Amino acid sequence: MLELRPTCENCNTSLPPASTQARICSFECTFCADCVDHVLGNVCPNCGGGFAPRPVRPARDWKNGNHIGKYPPSPTVKHRPVDAATHETFAAAIRGIPAEQR
Repeated sequence: MLELRPTCENCNTSLPPASTQARICSFECTFCADCVDHVLGNVCPNCGGGFAPRPVRPARDWKNGNHIGKYPPSPTVKHRPVDAATHETFAAAIRGIPAEQR
């Protein structure tokens, strides 16, 4: 079950459960689309993986109790601003490799 973390790890922008601006890596590191595109260059600073849009959990119970009321988002904020210089050094070597091949 995805945690649906509440904010961008870098800039702390709010990313509510229905946000279409949330991006996650395979470890659920969560960033906003702006940070992924303009700060991180689609390289997760925590694992080196790429990002995908985070799915939106249904707000309403359409079937079998699978909705945000039964499975609420995580309230835990993981605000870990990225040091731009350190990330650039890390990402430079792998940025040119497609995310699916990293």
